[in-house]
Amino acid sequence: MAQAQSQTKHGDLEEEESPTSTLPRREGWWRPFVLFHGYWFTPQALESVKIVQAQFQPRVDDIILATYPKCGTTWLKALAFTVANRSRHAVTDDSHPLLRRHPQDLVPSLELPHRHLHPVAELEVLPSPRLLGTHLSFTLLPAGMSTLGCRIVYLCRESKDVFVSTWHYMNKIQKDFNIELDRAFEFFSEGFSIFGPIWEHNLGYWKQSMIESDKVLLLKYDEMMTDPIKHVKMLASFLSVPFTAEEESAGVVKEVVRLCSFENLKSQPANSSGVSDRIGGLPMENSSFFRTAKVGDWRNHLTEEMATKLDCITEEKLKGSGLTF
Repeated sequence: MAQAQSQTKHGDLEEEESPTSTLPRREGWWRPFVLFHGYWFTPQALESVKIVQAQFQPRVDDIILATYPKCGTTWLKALAFTVANRSRHAVTDDSHPLLRRHPQDLVPSLELPHRHLHPVAELEVLPSPRLLGTHLSFTLLPAGMSTLGCRIVYLCRESKDVFVSTWHYMNKIQKDFNIELDRAFEFFSEGFSIFGPIWEHNLGYWKQSMIESDKVLLLKYDEMMTDPIKHVKMLASFLSVPFTAEEESAGVVKEVVRLCSFENLKSQPANSSGVSDRIGGLPMENSSFFRTAKVGDWRNHLTEEMATKLDCITEEKLKGSGLTF
């Protein structure tokens, strides 16, 4: 990973000290976004990214769960936590952490909540091996990760469903903010979305997974939904905690899938009620992370013309890469 990532802009990140005000800026979402090394952030999120870049100390056994927003982040966190910790927390235990706590709280994120409000030191006290989430592109990950060879699990999703989920979520961020579907669609199609463009985000991890498949595991949301047992076993092997023959015969893999299922997680009080601020100054209902999780939900929102447009953009952006949805 070190050789491949040395060709990215990590060096530029260290040298660049330009204030946010000098970066390309665009309005339209709940806050103005700024463009940093090809990706869109709120100024607050970018400040957090820069703090992580400067202060986060990777460890060789860190496991990073990376996603573009609204691609199954909460599900991936639940699955990875359950698989990695099943020796301490039996999957069938009535007091399993997933039955009491939100998956987003069991696997903390690198850049969220914003690190100028919640210092990076909070991550340093976590015991190894750490499970950490991020929405950062591959090129914006802390440089030390490439040197140490930290393992990365990247979950991606078909862009039409990502857009619909993004649109619903963005209209929950602030009570005084609402964006029409058509306007949000144009923004998303132009690559103007938080942590986006989505296609460059996907490609960065896809290309690295082709170079170092032992360090970067790329999963596709639609395929996981179709065959979760197969992918949970794949995830366990990648995390170096494969299921034993005894576990498989005892139905442990199926229990992991059941415990982490959308229906089960959504029904838990920690996920269905209450309000938490996991961003920094943007408290949201815990249920905001659980909408439908359905593959193909875009059909209930997009016209045929909109779907075709986004399909064509996706095909053009990913052309020649080998990545398809």
